[in-house]
Amino acid sequence: MSVPLSKIPTLRELYKAGVLKGTEAAKARYPPKQALLDRVSLYQGDITKLDVDTIVNAANRSLLVDGAIHAAAGRSLLEECRKLNGCHTGDAKITKGYNLPARHVIHTVGPVYSSSNVETKAQQLASCYRTSLQLAVKNSLKHIAFPSISTGIYGYPIQDATHIALDVVRQFLDSPDGEKLERTVFVVWSDEDKRVYENLIPLYFPLVPDEGATAAD
Repeated sequence: MSVPLSKIPTLRELYKAGVLKGTEAAKARYPPKQALLDRVSLYQGDITKLDVDTIVNAANRSLLVDGAIHAAAGRSLLEECRKLNGCHTGDAKITKGYNLPARHVIHTVGPVYSSSNVETKAQQLASCYRTSLQLAVKNSLKHIAFPSISTGIYGYPIQDATHIALDVVRQFLDSPDGEKLERTVFVVWSDEDKRVYENLIPLYFPLVPDEGATAAD
């Protein structure tokens, strides 16, 4: 059964429920912007079930690995990917969603982590999020759901990767193009990853000091 957007909790709802905790103003990396609390979500579960405009597939450079998203979308997704001639690390390409509830899939190639080349890997990972967001807006899509890119078999430390994901999304949503997106969803699978996001989200999407999650801008 698919999960509609209305069932994916916003940051405002998570603050109100006490799942997210407010942070001291001095620790926040961005100023409070309450409107964003209704436009960003954290969801634990299966990304292939989300009924949104597009989900992001953390792919390899060939785009031909037949993983969970391909399995849920059906053979037609793999056939379309064959025509894309692969994808460079840090870049992204878009296809239809086929049998998925999501209308489209944005395929992005994350870096394989290396402790000897941290800065380059960070730039590549940031590019994955940025180019995916740009591609969504370019195709007039209103919702995008991200997995935690490169933190699985590619070995990117979850804490570092989450800082990058949140930072790039916050920067983008603060831009004119970002205003065209109605919802950005961070999707996690494990409890550990969920805790990392819950701890770091308030640094990038803080509440107004001394006010609740129902406060207006």
